[in-house]
Amino acid sequence: MTEQHQAQGSVARGVTGAAPSASRRGTPPASQHRDIPQATVTRLATYLRVLGVLADEGALIVSSEELASASGVGSAKLRKDLSFLGPNGVRGVGYDVARLRARIESALGLDRGHRVVLVGIGNLGRALAGYGGFDRRGFSMVGLFDKDPACVGSTIGGLTVRDVAELSESCRDLDATIGVIATPDAAAQDVCDQLVGAGLRCILSFSPLALEIPEHVEMRRVDLAMEMQVLSFNMARNTPPDEQRNPQAAAAPAAVGASTRNGSVIRP
Repeated sequence: MTEQHQAQGSVARGVTGAAPSASRRGTPPASQHRDIPQATVTRLATYLRVLGVLADEGALIVSSEELASASGVGSAKLRKDLSFLGPNGVRGVGYDVARLRARIESALGLDRGHRVVLVGIGNLGRALAGYGGFDRRGFSMVGLFDKDPACVGSTIGGLTVRDVAELSESCRDLDATIGVIATPDAAAQDVCDQLVGAGLRCILSFSPLALEIPEHVEMRRVDLAMEMQVLSFNMARNTPPDEQRNPQAAAAPAAVGASTRNGSVIRP
């Protein structure tokens, strides 16, 4: 999913905002890397996902062509992206999967681990709280918060939902490094202010609103409706004119239960 980046600047320096919390826990500072363009950071996250799949399959070595193809980029772009991490791979041999995975994790700040608090336990919040994949990627869900008395005190994923009135104090006690906002839009700014006041410098918001944040805070915004609008545009742009005139023809792949665009089969 493409995300909007609301923080200042177009260059990522390590993991913005994570160092203060890490130092409170006594974690050694992460390895220093050259300034990495934001677009490269996004692709590094993709490479890391692919490397994780390869590691699970028992792969030890991967060529730049194989990794680039699986990541949906050109091999030249992949090599340029990885050059920001320093020397990698052996010409004619490829990349050591475990070593490259560790270097990308270090560049993204994942080697320190992050402690996540989630505010808003509606349908979306419950889905996020119950997702078990965060731990495998270096993110531990440590606190859930809501204001609904019917929700407070319930247990999701082994965590008890706390009253949002305890948010600021709990963030400090839990040593949280990332806050996730999944509240209704009307409450999003207030929750954001509380997270910032508690010292968090990394926030992920599912509200479409452009929340006000201080200069030192890094925010990513996920607008699901906007993403679907972009998908709609791409579909319209790539639909042949004859299918645009005949919607039934465009819907034919869905009727048979599969689409083979880009060589992939997608089933409903």
